[in-house]
Amino acid sequence: MPKVNAMVWVGVVLRLGGYAAVLGWGWMLQAPAATVDATSADPPQKPLVVKVGKLSAVAPETWKDEKPSNRLRSYQFRLPGGSGLPDAEIAIYPESHPSPEKNFPRWQAQFVPPEGKTLSDISRVGVWELPAAKAHYLDIQGTWKYRERPKDPSSKEMILENYRAIWVIVVEKDEATHIRFSGPAPVVEKHYKSFEQWIKSLK
Repeated sequence: MPKVNAMVWVGVVLRLGGYAAVLGWGWMLQAPAATVDATSADPPQKPLVVKVGKLSAVAPETWKDEKPSNRLRSYQFRLPGGSGLPDAEIAIYPESHPSPEKNFPRWQAQFVPPEGKTLSDISRVGVWELPAAKAHYLDIQGTWKYRERPKDPSSKEMILENYRAIWVIVVEKDEATHIRFSGPAPVVEKHYKSFEQWIKSLK
């Protein structure tokens, strides 16, 4: 560790009053390191205009833009978890199927409801009316049998307890886009309002 070596050499060369002085010089050299670490956080990212079909809206500042994990995604964002919880994720899939009747049941089937409840009990569906589109949503919470590639048998299944996923199908006249907001239930709830506001701001 270069910083430790530097402290030792300063103490040896200067010999300022013995052991106490060595400790004093060591402390003086360590202090700036804490300042560097404190300022090493990711710099604020520039406002990003996210395109959803022919619509668009600026992503909130709390959404960290990431490289999409696969080719089906046009955008991918990470939302901070905090309190020891994993981050949430938003993934956007362009050129998708527009039918909620076809998609919602298969997305619901990825979840396991608590004993004594049904998938309908842990789900909420609705529509947000946008100026130039409709946003159909499925909001579900429970145990998620997650696969990164649901249609690929080789994709490993993960059992995620107390997870929440909100799927949105933004339907325009001639195209549709799927948006999935998912993560630990408390983290999704933390960012829910900004997500809903962002969807409703698409124009």
